[in-house]
Amino acid sequence: QVQLVESGGGLVQAGGSLRLSCAASGRTFTDYVMGWFRQAPGKEREFVAAISWRGGRIYYSDSVKGRFTISRDNAKNTVSLQIVSLKPEDAAIYYCAATSASGRYYYATSYDYWGQGTQVTVSS
Repeated sequence: QVQLVESGGGLVQAGGSLRLSCAASGRTFTDYVMGWFRQAPGKEREFVAAISWRGGRIYYSDSVKGRFTISRDNAKNTVSLQIVSLKPEDAAIYYCAATSASGRYYYATSYDYWGQGTQVTVSS
């Protein structure tokens, strides 16, 4: 089992910045590809970013590329999501997720473990 706990969400003005963090515990952190997803009210859960076991491969959705940066610290068992130039459409609950599988990182069904989510609200 892997436990994931997100933090860092909050209310931010459009154009502002935010850093989300996810702390992992349980099994070996480097066994897992880590991903971030988000879900806005009335919408499906959406892929945001993913980072491979050692951080050598990173993937972003087109909607966040250039504004979001995913990183991981394997010594601290954490994965972060730095967000700049926030837009109102970025408002959502952001979830951290972990998968031991390779490939298909864009799909929520590929992930085995999920955090409880952290709310990001953007005021315009």
